[in-house]
Amino acid sequence: MIYVVDDDDVVRDSLRALLEVSNYQVSDFESGDHFLSELDLADGCVILDVHMPGLPGTEVLRRLRERGVTIPVILITGRRDSQIEAQASAFGALALIDKPLSHTQLFGAIEQALRRS
Repeated sequence: MIYVVDDDDVVRDSLRALLEVSNYQVSDFESGDHFLSELDLADGCVILDVHMPGLPGTEVLRRLRERGVTIPVILITGRRDSQIEAQASAFGALALIDKPLSHTQLFGAIEQALRRS
């Protein structure tokens, strides 16, 4: 299962469609709060937007790790900076990918994540 967490409807819907066409099962969430409240993870990975209202993706990732959840997480961002890079590394993100997303980079990270889960 691939969990997509992004507040942007267009990005979330596009990712869902792209992944489903590639035969992945997808569950999507419009916020980090909603994702954490529904948390019942099967094997797979999380694609998590960094910049969202409410809980930013790095905080969602931190809370997952605090709970002992080790599912691979791919962070995506339209605004990378050194603080985000440091948090991604500190909280064990598998990858930090810039928007607009490169399909090659995204699918490479997904395959790496699924080998780990």
